[in-house]
Amino acid sequence: MSFRCLICFNRITTLPLISRNAQCGNLFNRIQPCTSQLRLNTNQSWRPMPDIDYLSDPNNYEIIESNIKSRKGTGNIKMLKELLSKYSNAESQEKDELKQKLLFEALKIPNQSDPRLHSYGDTPRIIETPGQKPVWSFPVLEFHTIARNLDLLRTENLGNLTGPRSYYFIKELAQLEQALIHFTVAALEKKGFTLFSVPDLLHSRLIESCGMDTKGERTQVYKLEPEFYGDVCLSGTAEMALASYFTEAVIPVTQLPIKMAAVSRCYRAETSNVQEEKGIYRVHQFTKVEMFGVSNGEVVASDALLEEFVAIQKELFSSLGLHYQLLDMPLHELGAPAYRKFDIEAWMPGRKMYGEISSASNCTDYQSRRLNIQSIDSSNTMRFVHTVNGTACAVPRTLIALLEMHQKSNGEVTIPSALQPYLNGMERLRKPSNPFKMKWIKSKSPQNKAKSS
Repeated sequence: MSFRCLICFNRITTLPLISRNAQCGNLFNRIQPCTSQLRLNTNQSWRPMPDIDYLSDPNNYEIIESNIKSRKGTGNIKMLKELLSKYSNAESQEKDELKQKLLFEALKIPNQSDPRLHSYGDTPRIIETPGQKPVWSFPVLEFHTIARNLDLLRTENLGNLTGPRSYYFIKELAQLEQALIHFTVAALEKKGFTLFSVPDLLHSRLIESCGMDTKGERTQVYKLEPEFYGDVCLSGTAEMALASYFTEAVIPVTQLPIKMAAVSRCYRAETSNVQEEKGIYRVHQFTKVEMFGVSNGEVVASDALLEEFVAIQKELFSSLGLHYQLLDMPLHELGAPAYRKFDIEAWMPGRKMYGEISSASNCTDYQSRRLNIQSIDSSNTMRFVHTVNGTACAVPRTLIALLEMHQKSNGEVTIPSALQPYLNGMERLRKPSNPFKMKWIKSKSPQNKAKSS
């Protein structure tokens, strides 16, 4: 059987990929499939390793093209096919440039998809909706009104301070944010997760290796000024830093699966004009507790880890007294890295809608191939690992669901018993006896004053 070298793209006849990658005895050096192309200098930047064998097989072209169209991806398998043909017939001096183009196009192809998703169409499949929507005997309020009446939130007049889509949590609401974080972290540590504190600044290449575009016109990524800071971005989720932690790592298979958790601020330059997403539902920065996992390179293992993450999410949200629905997402809702993705939407009665509060994705080897993360077994056989990620608690949206679900007719909010130990036994958010009030000074420019006189 012949394969394409991941570096020179030449056809070689040798052992399958997982054995080819073990030809170098030094596990912490750069391991490449062609012995003539081995690079042992660990000071050089790592190379992404897309699955050229799969992408160059004509039997897969139709499947790949259909996958790209269904997922509204940016990849172009026809262009990749043309480049492979040109490369095979090119002179040696032309091959270096073509090789870079091949790699660029190969990395744009989205991950393969779970075959079960092809029958879903454009509609998410509802897996379960535990319990019933509660019924109130009074008009329910939405989060912003509840929090403002309790003097716990400020979202107004922040344009000159932070720009749009920002907020201040005040007093008990800020305490409730911390309680959610501590409650979630404690639950994850009991489940065998290792807690990490991660950087919020990452090189754009790492973010793109995890599947998020940093250069497009509609990018959600904030970039620092390149002249002063280089090609560095603010991270949109701890998933990116946790995945990057293993860049170029070779992990003994006996240490898998690895389960990690992190609390971080998340920065996203996204916008929305949807009325239901006003307030703190969609903001530019927020705190999130993230789960991240590494399994061996078999779908059965990463799917099992994904199921474990989803089970943890369900347990956490049930403990908080939330009513939710679990969705198996269709192809067009999958980002480039995801093989399969589940969303959980909590009922937000004040908004009269189910709102997404978490997601969990199996990315199989999409990220590990771009970050060169591999496992090794007792026979020195190596293969790319699979990565799984999931939201344990996205604070703003969890707070929306909490306050709207647990509101009382007098405007107070009952705190779920699971959170009370992290709030010194506080049982309710109550109206302040002496609310703090501010008035805003509205200055007028000389031009406006002249107009009004």
